[in-house]
Amino acid sequence: MKKFLSVFVIMFVLLAFTSANMPAKSDLWNAYNKYFKNAKYVDLTHSFNGTIPVWYGFGNSVVKAGVAGQDVPGYVTKGTEFTYKTHGFQITRYYLCTDQLGTQLDPPAHFYQYGATISDLPATYAIRPLVVIDTHKKVVKKSDYHCTVQDIKAWEAKYGPIPEGSVVMIRSDWSKKWSNVKEFNTSKFPGIKLDALKYLHLERKILFHGHEPLDTDTTPKLDGEVWLLHNNFCQAEGVTNLDKVPEAGALISIGFAKPEGGTGGYARYIAICPSDWKYGTSVIETPGAPLPKQPYPLMRDKNGVLKPTPPNK
Repeated sequence: MKKFLSVFVIMFVLLAFTSANMPAKSDLWNAYNKYFKNAKYVDLTHSFNGTIPVWYGFGNSVVKAGVAGQDVPGYVTKGTEFTYKTHGFQITRYYLCTDQLGTQLDPPAHFYQYGATISDLPATYAIRPLVVIDTHKKVVKKSDYHCTVQDIKAWEAKYGPIPEGSVVMIRSDWSKKWSNVKEFNTSKFPGIKLDALKYLHLERKILFHGHEPLDTDTTPKLDGEVWLLHNNFCQAEGVTNLDKVPEAGALISIGFAKPEGGTGGYARYIAICPSDWKYGTSVIETPGAPLPKQPYPLMRDKNGVLKPTPPNK
C-alpha cells in the first residue's frame, strides 16, 4: 500500500509540474476567436498591372507570360512559354518600371540618402489602429484641396486624440478615378499640408499617414514628402476604399514586399473593422481555404494578365 501511495504521490507531483509548465491558451488566440474572426475585413489595395496610373517619368510596367531561362532536357527549351497544358503550370514575368508602383509604402530612402529602406522596416508595422480623416466633400468643391490641421482637430473633437503609433489615412475618394489614368494623374489632385503632417507626427506621434493619390502634395518642391522622408517617416500612397471603413475604431493590417535595399514597397493594406460594420467580409463568411474555383479557364488578356476567360473570347 505504501509503495502504491508513493507511486501515486510521484505521479501527482509530475502531473502538477507538467500542467504548471504547459503553455496556457494564448490570450491572442482568445482575442482572435472573440474579435478578429467576426471582424469585417476591407481591402484598401489596388491590384497592379502594366496599365495603372504611375508618374510619367517612370514609364510603364510590362506583364508577360513567363518563359524558360534555360533548357531542361526532355521538358522545355530556353525561351519557351510555360503552359498549363504542356508543363502543368504558368508563371508570369513582371518588368516593373519602379518600386513606387500602385498601392505602396514609401520608406525614407526614396528621398533620403541616409534613410531606412523598405527592408529595414520593423515587424511591428504589422498591425496598428486606423484613423480616417474625411476630406472628400471638400475635394468635390476643390480637386486639389489639402487636408489641414483644422480637419484633423475636427476629427479629434468628435473621437478624441489620435492614438499614438496609429496609421492616419486621408479620405479624398480620389481612388475612384483609378481606372482613368489621365484623370487620376492630373496635377490638380488632393493632398495634405505640411503643418498637418507635422501635427500628426510631432504632436500625435503617429506611425505614418496615407493618401489616395500617388503624391503627398502639389507644392512645386513636394514640401510634405521631402519633410516626411528626410525626417525618417514613411507614408502610404495609392490607397483605395477608404469610403468603406469607419473613421474611428478600426485596425489596419500592413503587408509589403521586402526587396533588400528597396526604395518603395508594393503594399497590401487591410482594414479590420468592427463585426457590425456594414462593409467587408468576416473570416466566418470568407474563410479563405479552400479558395473558389474560377468560372472559366485562366487566359492572358492583351496586357498579359491572367483572367477567367469564357470560350470564344
